[in-house]
Amino acid sequence: MVGTPLPRDLGRAWFQSGCTLSRKTSQRINEHQELQHRFTAPRRDRYAGHDDTAIMSSLRYGIRCLRAFPTSTTNQWPSLASSAQSKCSVAKRTLATTTPRQQDDNALMSALESIELESDGLITTYARPMPVSPSYFSRLPQFNDSFVHVQELARKYARLPSLHPSQVERIAWKTKDQYRLSIGEHVKARDYAACIALVKRLNQIHPDLMPEEVSAGLRPFKRDINIFLNRPKLIPVDKFGRSHGVGKRKSSVARAWLVEGTGEVLINGKPMNEAFGRVHDRESAIWGLKSTDRLDKYNVWALVGGGGSTGQAEALAMAIAKALVVHEPPLKTPLRRAGCITRDPRTVERKKPGHVKARKRPAWVKR
Repeated sequence: MVGTPLPRDLGRAWFQSGCTLSRKTSQRINEHQELQHRFTAPRRDRYAGHDDTAIMSSLRYGIRCLRAFPTSTTNQWPSLASSAQSKCSVAKRTLATTTPRQQDDNALMSALESIELESDGLITTYARPMPVSPSYFSRLPQFNDSFVHVQELARKYARLPSLHPSQVERIAWKTKDQYRLSIGEHVKARDYAACIALVKRLNQIHPDLMPEEVSAGLRPFKRDINIFLNRPKLIPVDKFGRSHGVGKRKSSVARAWLVEGTGEVLINGKPMNEAFGRVHDRESAIWGLKSTDRLDKYNVWALVGGGGSTGQAEALAMAIAKALVVHEPPLKTPLRRAGCITRDPRTVERKKPGHVKARKRPAWVKR
């Protein structure tokens, strides 16, 4: 190979001629020898048995690669690329803050107190939030908690003296649908019946020995208003000795005033035979007095309006019966059995479009 001799050959020539090398040239020769030793040492076994020409050619190729290595490398990471950019001066501003020593001491003391509480076991730290109740993952968490609580109360106070069911004050308990609506869970009828049975058993405990815990446990099953405590409002007798009653039937309305007397009846200022022409209507109007044998004991003065004669007569019978109950409350049951107290809700059915009447349709004509 014709060209410039390698530094090794150049150094031999200088040494053979007896001349001395400069410091820079000798340093270059030493570096070249180190590179040659580094690349030829791992390959001695590989090139065993080959001539020196093959070894030197591989050495020259390695030196060429090393010379070209700095120019072919590229930055593989953005961080390296950013660090390789040219450095320029950037204006910086520093801000120093000071914290009062007292605040640092307070924070340190609170941290130490929390560590002491945790070490004593007073504060339990969980890796994740705990459920509110053991029934949290069940289908009916609220009902299950209430049912279990009622069972525990029944087991705990099973030996307390109780009253007979007939002696216990009547309480309006929630129905199944009302309880479902209150807790927002679809409770089965069988489960709710079993729970209510225990609730009623706890309610039979003697009132003087009733624990407060039991009263609080029964409260979710009670209605807001106890219907058994409702009492009907009685209309009193006025200063003239009159009692007032109102009755309705179909579209008729009647108001009657009763006073003790000889059995006179005035309807809209007219005697009964003038107010009602039919005998059946006359008997219907005073049926309440007749069924209780009070025809000759009270005088009746009534105002009737709306509807026909049948509706007015039956409305008047209801008004007279209610006024009679004010004078004599024990007559309420016999009058109810006679049908004078209960309101008859039946009315005339409305006419439909395309019909002759409520049900009747026009006759079909072929032609």
